[in-house]
Amino acid sequence: MPESRRYARSLAFREDGFVWTTRVEGQCIVGSEVLRSYWTLAAERQRVYHARLRGEPAPWTDDPVVAQYRFTNAYRAADRVSQDLIRVIYRGSQRPRDLLFRILLFRFFNKPQTWWAFEEARGELIAREFDVDQYAAILDDRLARGERVYSAAYIMPPPPFGERRKHRNHLRLIEHMLASGLERDLAAATSLEEVFARLILFPSLGPFLAYQLTIDLNYSTLIDFDENDFVVAGSGALSGLTKCFPDARDIDPAVLIRIMVETQEEQLNFYRIDFRNLFGRPLKLIDCQNLFCETDKYARVVHPDRRGIGNRTRIKQQFASNGRLVAPFFPPKWGLAPCDVPDA
Repeated sequence: MPESRRYARSLAFREDGFVWTTRVEGQCIVGSEVLRSYWTLAAERQRVYHARLRGEPAPWTDDPVVAQYRFTNAYRAADRVSQDLIRVIYRGSQRPRDLLFRILLFRFFNKPQTWWAFEEARGELIAREFDVDQYAAILDDRLARGERVYSAAYIMPPPPFGERRKHRNHLRLIEHMLASGLERDLAAATSLEEVFARLILFPSLGPFLAYQLTIDLNYSTLIDFDENDFVVAGSGALSGLTKCFPDARDIDPAVLIRIMVETQEEQLNFYRIDFRNLFGRPLKLIDCQNLFCETDKYARVVHPDRRGIGNRTRIKQQFASNGRLVAPFFPPKWGLAPCDVPDA
């Protein structure tokens, strides 16, 4: 993990009140009013998460925006699909090749229903029995019945393997990655950045997807690095950063995200925001990166005059409760003990 930097911080006074500031690379960076909303959103989203885990009835928040619109959890690993992935990782064979296969197969489609269809048709999913045509037929059948096989959460560009259908190209990509000896490269990696550098060499895996897959692999026993080792900002996070720190366009986004991790307690105290973390786990780089993306959406309603990157002005997805949350499951190596959560 890179050494923590010491940032010079102070308070500045503007017409709208005190603001949090920091000095980075000789430049004074002033947080806008959206920075307070960043921490407000994080705290309210956690408030909703913990209340739902305890089985409390709605409403779970007094924030009208959080109550109305859909936002991811403050912690990536607590999101529903990430929870499904973590269970998939630890439920089956822990042989490196099988682990890699399951992670790739789940995340490239990113839809639990697609995973369940594979399991229903094939039983235990193991790498040595992977056959592109057989797996493609399962997806062909779902598509013929009008069912989706991809989640809308990520844009998954089609890999260039010459197949006519996108899902078949993704299956070819899995085949290619398994044949490349990737599990051996992962075992030899000394940092998250090395893992990312290997993944981004594969076709159609741009910086954002390669980084997200790096974090997915780090949930497993294939690799074991601190999530504060490395970060890559996606386009939504870059827009949120612009709204929170409008005068920091020349600063490396990774530096700004690291500042959020290293000063989270200080900022929460400054804004007098009560934040309940994830059973003792503070926010990590991946979480703060995601929160910038969610803050970009939140600000479209709360701070409509703040412009980020692009022209998005509304939040598309409304919040809809799917009932009580089940007890969470996190990578055992994290040592989290959500003891106040009732059994599922």
